[in-house]
Amino acid sequence: MVLWVFGYGSLIWKTGFPFDQRLVGFIKGYRRVFYQGSTDHRGTPEYPGRTVTLEPAEGEVCWGAAYRISGEEDEQIALSYLEVREKQYDMKAFVDFYTDHSSAVPAVSGVLVYVGSPDKKINNNYLGPASIEDMAIQIVNAEGPSGPNRDYLFQLENALISMGCEDKHVNDLANAVRKILSDSKIDP
Repeated sequence: MVLWVFGYGSLIWKTGFPFDQRLVGFIKGYRRVFYQGSTDHRGTPEYPGRTVTLEPAEGEVCWGAAYRISGEEDEQIALSYLEVREKQYDMKAFVDFYTDHSSAVPAVSGVLVYVGSPDKKINNNYLGPASIEDMAIQIVNAEGPSGPNRDYLFQLENALISMGCEDKHVNDLANAVRKILSDSKIDP
């Protein structure tokens, strides 16, 4: 038995479960957005942080990493870990994962991904869209048990850069946060 898991946020740099193989690549038809609230890792119930989720977007791709997990024991360890770590994401999907833009055939099919849906009736942590400036202010001020929300953003930005991926939404948000920190003379 083999399980593949797609990471597009903190799973890119902090996996937390055993895996056999890591592939850098993308899924089609989605974009990464900072619309999911975090009240358990990068914020609190009183002041949620912002983390990424996926939003359907025709013609776009979302870069990340896919992890191959083999063996029943490792699969159970990974799924148990992810059910706790990703508990604020209310949906699971199985997607095609690509490593080559020129290929019409996915490198792996049936890759598991956790998604925070925009339905506030079932996902009470969904924050939704806001201006880059408003999101940046929220990220600067949010902190949770896993640390400052801005660390999540900067680690994601660095992880994507190290993969050779440019994500305009992440870059614009990171630059807005850096500007607030610079204007406030706070170390990023």
